[in-house]
Amino acid sequence: MNAPATNPEIGRQIQCGPILTNYHDLGSGEPVLLLHGSGPGVSAWANWRLPLQALKNDFRLLAPDLAGFGFSEFPADMQFSRQAWLAQIVAFLDALGLDKVHVIGNSFGGSMALALAIAHPERVNRLVLMGSVGVPFELTEGLDRVWGYTPSFENMQSIMKIFAWNQGLIGDELVQMRYEASLRPLTCAAYERMFPAPRQRWVDAMAHAEADVRAIQHPTLMVHGRDDKVIPLSTSMTLLEWIEDSQLHIFGRCGHWTQIEHAVAFSRLVANFLAAGNASAA
Repeated sequence: MNAPATNPEIGRQIQCGPILTNYHDLGSGEPVLLLHGSGPGVSAWANWRLPLQALKNDFRLLAPDLAGFGFSEFPADMQFSRQAWLAQIVAFLDALGLDKVHVIGNSFGGSMALALAIAHPERVNRLVLMGSVGVPFELTEGLDRVWGYTPSFENMQSIMKIFAWNQGLIGDELVQMRYEASLRPLTCAAYERMFPAPRQRWVDAMAHAEADVRAIQHPTLMVHGRDDKVIPLSTSMTLLEWIEDSQLHIFGRCGHWTQIEHAVAFSRLVANFLAAGNASAA
């Protein structure tokens, strides 16, 4: 059963291969693809609602729900993998007639942003990777708990507290909203089979070969919370070493939710970085 039409998580729909993709299309200007993370109950809107509002006056913002998340519809027997999600992303760009985009990837979405840059470098302009997966690291207790989530209000509250440094952000209303989102039958069933234990193998499956990452030529901005308990800061340090044209901005007093805990500063940083491409081309 679909949520009410007034639900802001529900945007437009477009067919991307076998996946009827729910997505948001806001603003005008250079196109920017925003790829969300993999937390329980997540959607493109839940992940990106603040940057979408902050950046829409300067860019055309495209935020799809990847298969297994949000309100995209997918075959019941779909096998979730980096390759399957990449196929959806490429089909999404093709369906919208977009040859080249800036890409912002959060956590799991960072690995998918890297996947697009590696497999289809001609489709990517500039890269922003926030608390990104995509290089080898040892599974953290925080990520193990996030991927091992089973639905309950208490479990969702515990997960939300892992994400944020500022515990004042974790009110009952937010927890209840994400808990209810995690109960949607299609995505709940998908989440149960997406990252089963032992979970180090899924960290490894989302990691790219060092040579492939080192070959990336796109200007890349990494953003990370110093106090991130889900994805360690070391991942962005590795990316900084491996990607030649890269820079890293670290936010103190910040967990895995840079775009929420430091919303204004994050959006300004991203806007300046993406706009710098125009300045250098002029």
